[in-house]
Amino acid sequence: MRRALDALYLATAWLAALCLLGIAVLVALQLGGRILDGVLKLMGFRPYGFVILSLSEIAGYLLANASCLALAYALKSGAHIRVTMMLGALGDAARKRAEMFALVVAAAFSGWMTVALARLALDSYRFNEVSTGLVPVPLVWPQVGMAVGLAVLTVSFLDELGIVALRGRPSFRAAEDAITLGKEG
Repeated sequence: MRRALDALYLATAWLAALCLLGIAVLVALQLGGRILDGVLKLMGFRPYGFVILSLSEIAGYLLANASCLALAYALKSGAHIRVTMMLGALGDAARKRAEMFALVVAAAFSGWMTVALARLALDSYRFNEVSTGLVPVPLVWPQVGMAVGLAVLTVSFLDELGIVALRGRPSFRAAEDAITLGKEG
């Protein structure tokens, strides 16, 4: 089970990376087209006028998906912003209770957001909603990507809750300890 969950977190991180790569490729193509147009103008030719329609809109959808898909992997690797100074001031028992409380609240909120986004995606699918840009992007696809990312985040919160309940400390705490030791040394 542990390997399957870790593979799931890594898979969503790779999907997030692919979304960012997609943004980079689209922007590079657009930039290359503008440079080519400038060179053609300088040489006295008519510019080609290469444009990627709805680039900012599509890049926004890819960025939203990348952000949501990367959340679970970020949590599991200790990259989320946490109140470690406050937690460090607590004793072990109080810290465990505080972390369990935070994980329960986070899992509940993340689960609620997952359901809300999944329902929104379902409505977009039912009503064939498309974006208002020059390229009519079906809104269901960016919404599904975000819902999947939040669903995996919910699973990772529940995973961490189980680890804290069984072992007494979250799996990402080793990463925090390493960062703290790195700053001291």
